[in-house]
Amino acid sequence: MTEQEKNVAATGYSAENIQVLEGLEAVRKRPSMYIGDIGARGLHHLVYEVVDNSIDEALGGYCTHIDVTINEDNSVTVTDDGRGIPTDIMPKEGKSALEVVLTVLHAGGKFDKESYKVSGGLHGVGVSCVNALSSLLVAEIHREGKIFRQEYRYGKPEYDVKVVGESNRTGTTSTFNPDDTIFKLTTKYDYDTLATRLRELAFLNKGIRLTLTDRREYTESENGNEPGKHYRSDCFYSETGLLEFVDYLDGTREKLTENPIYLETKKPKLPIEVAMQYNNGFNENVHSYVNNINTIEGGTHLSGFRRGLTTTLKNYAEKNNMLARLQFDIDPADFREGLTAVISVKVAEPQFEGQTKTKLGNNEVTAAVSQAVSEALNNYLEENPKDAKRIIDKVILAATARHAARKARELVQRKTVMSGSGLPGKLADCSDRDPAKCEIYLVEGDSAGGSAKQGRDRTFQAILPLRGKILNVEKAMEHKIFESEEIRNIYTALGVTVGTEEDSKALNISKLRYHKIIIMTDADVDGSHIATLIMTFFFRHMQDLIKNGYLYIATPPLYLVKKGKEEQYCWTEEERIAAVERIGKGKEVAVQRYKGLGEMNPDQLWNTTMDPAFRVLRQVTIENAAEADRIFSMLMGDEVPPRREFIETHAKYAKIDA
Repeated sequence: MTEQEKNVAATGYSAENIQVLEGLEAVRKRPSMYIGDIGARGLHHLVYEVVDNSIDEALGGYCTHIDVTINEDNSVTVTDDGRGIPTDIMPKEGKSALEVVLTVLHAGGKFDKESYKVSGGLHGVGVSCVNALSSLLVAEIHREGKIFRQEYRYGKPEYDVKVVGESNRTGTTSTFNPDDTIFKLTTKYDYDTLATRLRELAFLNKGIRLTLTDRREYTESENGNEPGKHYRSDCFYSETGLLEFVDYLDGTREKLTENPIYLETKKPKLPIEVAMQYNNGFNENVHSYVNNINTIEGGTHLSGFRRGLTTTLKNYAEKNNMLARLQFDIDPADFREGLTAVISVKVAEPQFEGQTKTKLGNNEVTAAVSQAVSEALNNYLEENPKDAKRIIDKVILAATARHAARKARELVQRKTVMSGSGLPGKLADCSDRDPAKCEIYLVEGDSAGGSAKQGRDRTFQAILPLRGKILNVEKAMEHKIFESEEIRNIYTALGVTVGTEEDSKALNISKLRYHKIIIMTDADVDGSHIATLIMTFFFRHMQDLIKNGYLYIATPPLYLVKKGKEEQYCWTEEERIAAVERIGKGKEVAVQRYKGLGEMNPDQLWNTTMDPAFRVLRQVTIENAAEADRIFSMLMGDEVPPRREFIETHAKYAKIDA
C-alpha cells in the first residue's frame, strides 16, 4: 500500500462519504445559498418569492389582484386571481404539475417563454424553495371549475392533489408557516417591511392591486387600541406607475419642474419605462429595476440612462449657448445632482453579475435605454424651454459646487500628506493593521470617548470622538461637507478618498482601515438624532461601505437593575420590568437609568457595549434603496409635517408634544 493509500485509509474518506442531496434536501441543508440568509431578510424573502409568481401572472395579463395576509399564527397567505398552477399529471414525472412545481427546483412555466415573456424573482427557485423551508405549506388551486388542494410538511407532500370543492373563479392561494428550526433568529414577519415591497411592486406594475392585511392582534401599547379589536391593512395600487413612484420619492423635496419627465416604450422584447424629476437638493437618487428586481449595483440599463441623459442635456445647453459662463469643464455627475429617477426594464433573458447578483450585464440594453431617454428628454426640453433653463441652471450650480468641493478635498488630502500619517488628533487608533480585524467607534462627545478609550481593547478597537452634531449633509452643498472638520476627520480616519478620473464623486475604499465602523451614541433623543445624522452621511456619501456590510450601530443598555450583589443590564422597558420582578421578588430594587455613555465607567461600557463576546451590534443594511432614500430625505429635509407623522407612527415610547 502506497503512502497516499495509507493516508486515505486512515481518514476513512471513501465513496460512502459522498452524499447526494435529493429533492429539496439541498435547500434545507444550505438555505442561505437560496434565499440570502436565515435571518429576517431571508424570512421575508419567502413572501417575495410567492408574490413574484403572482406578479409574473400579472405581467402575462392574467392577474389583477394579489392579496397578502399575515395570519394570527404568523403564517402568511398569498392569493391571486391568475390562471392557477396546473394540476394535471405530467407524463414524464408521473406527478401533478402542482407537486412538481412545489418540490423540484427550477421547475415552472417561467422557463417556457410561450407561457411567460419575462419573469421576476432573482434566483429562479421560486415557491419550491418556500415549500422546503416551511413546516407546513397548503396550496389551493382554483381552475376548471374546481378547487384543488395539497398539503406539504417540510417540503414533502402529505397526499396527492385532491378536489375539495367547486369554484367559479381561477387563481392560486398559498399558505405557509416558516420553519423555526431553519429561521432560529425570528419567524415574526414585519408589516412595514412587507408593505414597502408591495408598494414598490404596485408602482412598478401599474394597474395591479396588491393588498396587505395583518390579522395578528394588537397589544394595548400599540396605537392605543384594545387587544384583539383592530388589524392593519393597506391597499397598494397605481394608475400611472413610475410617475407616481417618483412623486412619492420626491414628496418632501422642492421640485424644479412642475411635472416629471416620463417615457414608456412598447417594444415586445425590451419594454422600457423611465420617470425623472429634478429637485433643489444636492443628491442623485436614481433607482433601477429589471423585471421588478431592484438592481442596487446598476448595470447596462443604468449606464444607458446616464449616457442618454448627459448627452442630451449637454447638446441642448451647448446649442443654446448656456454653458458659456463656466470657466471649467462640466462633469457627467453634474447632470445628475438633484435628480430623482426610476428606470424599469423588462428583459426576457436577464444576465446578472456583480457581488450581490443585482447588476444587469445585457449589453444590448445600454443602447436601447440611451436612445429612448434621449428622444423623450429632447422632446421635453424643446417643448418646455422654461423647465429646460431651470434644469441647466441647476447643472451649472452643481458644476460650480463640485469645483469648490474638489478644492476642499485636495486641501484635506494635502494636509494628510504634509502631516505624516495625517490621522485626526482625537483618534485613538488600534495597534493591529489588518482591516478585517479592526473596528472603529464613532462616539458622541469627549466624555463618552474617554470612557470608550479606557475600556476598549487597544489591539483592534479604535475610538474617534465626534464633537456635537455633525453637519446635516441632506441640506448641504458638497464643498460645505468637506469644509466640516468632523466629516473630514471621518474620511481621514477611515482612509477612504473621493473622486476618480471616471467619476468625480466615486468613493475609493481600497485603503479602508477598518471593516467594522460602529456608531455609538447615547440612548436618548439627542443620541438618536446624532446617529441619524451620521447614517445620513454614510448613506449619501459612503454608501459602498453600507453595501459591503461595514457599518454598525452599538446598543448600550438603558437600565441597570441592582439589589445587593445581583445586577442585570436591560436594553428595553420590558426587560427592566422583568428584571425588577425577578431580582426584587416584591421588594424594592435600585434602578439606574443611563442617560448617556459618559455615565458608565470604562468596565461597564466594555462589558455591555464593546466586548465582542457579549455586545449586540445592529448591522446597517439597505433592504430597499428607494424607500431608504425617501425616509432620509423626509427625516433630514425641510418639511416638518411628514417628519412629525413618521415619528408619531413609529415611536413606541416617545411623547410627542401637541
